[in-house]
Amino acid sequence: QVQLVESGGGSVQAGGSLRLSCAVSGYTGSRYVMGWLRQAPGKEREGVACFDSIGRTKYADSVKGRFTISQDNAKNTLFLQINSLKPEDTAMYYCASKGRGTYIGTCPRPSDYDYWGQGTQVTVSS
Repeated sequence: QVQLVESGGGSVQAGGSLRLSCAVSGYTGSRYVMGWLRQAPGKEREGVACFDSIGRTKYADSVKGRFTISQDNAKNTLFLQINSLKPEDTAMYYCASKGRGTYIGTCPRPSDYDYWGQGTQVTVSS
């Protein structure tokens, strides 16, 4: 049973930083794609960043230069460092994984991910 558990969200002022974590368990075998996505109130879920099938990072244009995805394989943890936060970054942030499929230089669409965490809320005030 694959489980993803996010943590690290909170309320910050614009310009601040947060580090989100996602504890991953239950995966065995070959490489899988991991990503961070977010959903703001009244908007569709959107991809923020991911590791593609060969371990390269990919970011949405809106977060390039401010967000950094990383992972600690020994601890089975995925991270998202978010800097220079803006009010428009306010959303529920999710980590997600996909166990099959090949994604080179691109991230899965939100609907393609197989497993999701419960989300962690990020609220940015101006």
